[in-house]
Amino acid sequence: MFKEYLNTHVLNENEVQLLKYNKGIFMAKHDYDKKLSRFVTILKRLNDGELLSVKELAIEFRVSDRTIQRDFNDRLKHLYPIKLENKKWKMKDGFKLEKSQSIEDDIVLDILEKMTESIGGKFSTQAHKLLSKIKNVDYNPIYTKLNIEDISDRFNDIQIIESAIKEKREIECTYDNEKNTPKTIEIQALKIVNFEGFWYLVALKDNILKKYYLKNLSHPKLLDTKFATDEKLDTLLDNSISVWFDKDTEPFEVKLFADQQATKFFKRRPLPTQYVESNNTDGTMEFSIKITHEMELLPLLKYWIPHLFIVEPASMRELVKNDLADYLSKIDMYKN
Repeated sequence: MFKEYLNTHVLNENEVQLLKYNKGIFMAKHDYDKKLSRFVTILKRLNDGELLSVKELAIEFRVSDRTIQRDFNDRLKHLYPIKLENKKWKMKDGFKLEKSQSIEDDIVLDILEKMTESIGGKFSTQAHKLLSKIKNVDYNPIYTKLNIEDISDRFNDIQIIESAIKEKREIECTYDNEKNTPKTIEIQALKIVNFEGFWYLVALKDNILKKYYLKNLSHPKLLDTKFATDEKLDTLLDNSISVWFDKDTEPFEVKLFADQQATKFFKRRPLPTQYVESNNTDGTMEFSIKITHEMELLPLLKYWIPHLFIVEPASMRELVKNDLADYLSKIDMYKN
């Protein structure tokens, strides 16, 4: 249904920008693709009136019984009117998914709509109009909460920056770093990226990789000067944890120990380059990641204190200990 709409409808500029913006947010991973495929198959069969057994589905999809149970108990039963009857799952009487030719399209569009609602602002309103044209449904069983800043008021600037990236042309723009007087700069725009809900422009200035907060850039103007790009940038971005990544530093390994609580999280949402060293019988885990700057990991590590520990390198352990000692030495300064 989604593909048919795009094939027959000529998108205006705002719609093109909305779809590109969603693409930047909604980057599907391989494990997500497998889950989506499993959900779609299950829903189609329930929609056809089948009674589904957890054990039989586990064998069919080559996963554990527990995984299928989680599919139903943690996800599907909260999204669709299904019920367990005589140890088999079925669609509730009188309900059928018949408003769309593709259940998979419905699930993807439901998620996209809720993601854009979380962003809010003008972008959310425009996105809802576009998605409504595609979906033509009134009820959405999906709920998401994302903290992604709204940049819909910058669509015109973004269009110019996108053109510069595609055509590999330098741009001139005004940059306000919120510390000094705004200044005019000439840069080579490489990628528009989102880290932790904030939008940045990754660019080269004087052959040094910079990350500019997108809302602090204004009045971009295309220049005639062309430049060549480094093909390694995509790999660098894919492997980065936060905006602190460093192009000129060789990635180094950090080994971590996660207790039971942290292990659950990092198994559900593994970090880029995460490699599990050992899954322990007590529910803990040892794993390693590769980073290019200590600050890629330190904020996340501090968030997970006291459930996540650095095993090595020792230098990063010392950084954390020093920061904690400094914090503890000042904590009583602010009590009532």
